[in-house]
Amino acid sequence: MEWYLAYLTLGALAGFLGGMFGIGGGTILVPALLWLFEAQSFPSEQAMHLALGTSMAIILFTSMASMRKHHQHGAVDWSVVRNITPGILLGTMLGASSAALVSPYFLIIFFALFVYFAAAQILLDFKPHAERELPSVAGMNLFGTFTGWLSSLVSIGGGTVVVPFLIWCNLPLRRAIGTASAIGFPIAVGGTLGYIIIGAHLNTLPTPHLGFVYLPALLWAATASVITAPLGAKIAHQINVGLLRKFFAVLLLVLATKLLLKAIA
Repeated sequence: MEWYLAYLTLGALAGFLGGMFGIGGGTILVPALLWLFEAQSFPSEQAMHLALGTSMAIILFTSMASMRKHHQHGAVDWSVVRNITPGILLGTMLGASSAALVSPYFLIIFFALFVYFAAAQILLDFKPHAERELPSVAGMNLFGTFTGWLSSLVSIGGGTVVVPFLIWCNLPLRRAIGTASAIGFPIAVGGTLGYIIIGAHLNTLPTPHLGFVYLPALLWAATASVITAPLGAKIAHQINVGLLRKFFAVLLLVLATKLLLKAIA
């Protein structure tokens, strides 16, 4: 029962942060799931892949709840979502396949470095100047393929990459966040399917599971996240979350550092 409570708490936190900041809860979910899985003595060579796959499956539910709330505020550009989705789906499958080819050690280091990048982006308040219009459908799919690949490899909703890109392409900040939240859904669909497929042949994974998706963690964390994600999205439209973003960035730095030290050890 204590593990189920841990999954519930984790899902609530990840859903709230994902809805508020539009960068997805994967930056919190992956390291927390990794530690919880290791504490339950799951196979060490598969724990990171399980954390990535389960996180992506949880984001599937979080993104739906967050997307709905942002849509209610008129903050989703659906033409962008439609144009980028084919590339996203291709990229996420490529990302999951890439994860299957590399060691957990590499995945941990790559994930930690990405989290450093995400935290620095927040602390430096990086907002690119709106210098261009949205690219053609082909350009959107090319960007979507890269975004899907990266998002699936590190199991995030894609907002860390998508939000700056959309701002650069003249979308207002709140609309960029809302649109990135909606794009998180096809990212989660493709990524989840990819991790299910690449882990389907393994018989050493903890049960019950679907490939690299551990079902008890998915059930309890997703249940909590779909409740808290709309709350986070609602708050994002009501208050200035700048200071809260700074605290979140510091938390990300701590998590990334602990992961790097773990990998080095």
